Amino acid sequence: MDVIPDAATGTEFPAQAPSAPPVPASKALIFGLAFAQFGVMLALLAPVTVTLALRVAQIVPKDDRGAALGQFLALGAILAMIGNPVFGSLSDRTRSRFGRRRPWLIGGMTVAFLGLLLIAVGDNVPMLMLGWAVAQLGGNAALATVVSCVPDLVPEQQRGKVSGLIGMMTSVAAVTGSVLASAFHDSLAMAFIVPAFVGVISVTCLAKVMKDRPATPGAFEPYSLREFLRSFWVSPKRHPDFAWNFAGRFLVFTGIACVTSYQVYFLMDRLGYSEDEVAGKVLIGTVVMVASVVVGSVLGGAFSDRSGRRKQYVLGASLLIAVSLLLFASAHSFSLFVTAMIVFGVGQGLYLSVDVVLAAAVLPNPEESAKDMGVLNIGNALPSSLVPIVAPALLAIGAGGENYGALFLFGGVACVLGALAVQFVRSVR
Repeated sequence: MDVIPDAATGTEFPAQAPSAPPVPASKALIFGLAFAQFGVMLALLAPVTVTLALRVAQIVPKDDRGAALGQFLALGAILAMIGNPVFGSLSDRTRSRFGRRRPWLIGGMTVAFLGLLLIAVGDNVPMLMLGWAVAQLGGNAALATVVSCVPDLVPEQQRGKVSGLIGMMTSVAAVTGSVLASAFHDSLAMAFIVPAFVGVISVTCLAKVMKDRPATPGAFEPYSLREFLRSFWVSPKRHPDFAWNFAGRFLVFTGIACVTSYQVYFLMDRLGYSEDEVAGKVLIGTVVMVASVVVGSVLGGAFSDRSGRRKQYVLGASLLIAVSLLLFASAHSFSLFVTAMIVFGVGQGLYLSVDVVLAAAVLPNPEESAKDMGVLNIGNALPSSLVPIVAPALLAIGAGGENYGALFLFGGVACVLGALAVQFVRSVR
């Protein structure tokens, strides 16, 4: 049988080797995957949560800041949805002697670093917009590659544990980004550069410890417009389990987006906190939520791996998030808001620990794992753009435009439907 050497490690393995090797993933690889997810998400989330708004405020007149920030966030969401599957597809077919994942890991994060550097030093809106576009494209190239490494490199019996660690890194990165923004409040440029540098270091560590191979010769058609369009599509008729998982993921993340997009306005409008007070309350809620995500991720990954079952944990996690949304809908005090955040965090952590495992199990073609995981990631990203479009109509039900009960009930129903959709997946227990 032909063998292909790994250029970085010298290891030889069969050219037709399966994507998920039977040997257990090493501690170094598990750490590398978690650290890479943390680094990439830190570089992308720190601007979204805090620093991009502050940078826009330095350049854009006060009355225009909100609209300008909305344009930045919309651009980022669109490029994330496009970049994830496209760069995943290109990674799948890369025949570099360094493998098919390493060039996109390190190259993508290096490009993201340059984009964030441009935001840090730019002095006008077009420069900032260009920098954010470059950062999003590069960061999502790296992110698509990190996610594909789970089905590529982690055997089935470890995927719950590894997915739990990777999933909770997103929440940890969000809190770390807020802390760094506070630490560098006197030097906003460093608040962009430091997270970007951590991102580069993190993917380099993963590239060093991972096994990688070039794409199998002849496995793919030449890249063309047809192949580009196919980057966004997996036939639901031919692959119904993939389609049901996509639907479930989209619906659950719709519920999640109702909280993440509107918690600030909820605290101000319903609970009556001022603009000066709300930042501190959000930080408390976020810290509590992240701690709960860690608990849910660790427990969910361990129990799921031990039992070998996935759907029941996705079902329980989705329903738990739905319960938290009901708590948000009825919350009229900060203590109940924090309680809802705890339930929300545990449910989200449990969901993240199993969802990637379920996704890896229903991929149509192991050779296209990065492309197909990128398509699934559209189900994560799209709700963040769609919920703000739907929310004003829900908030306007009744009078006053502050019907958060309707918004959160909508999110709860979406989570319940998402839980039901995953039960139609037949190939996974």
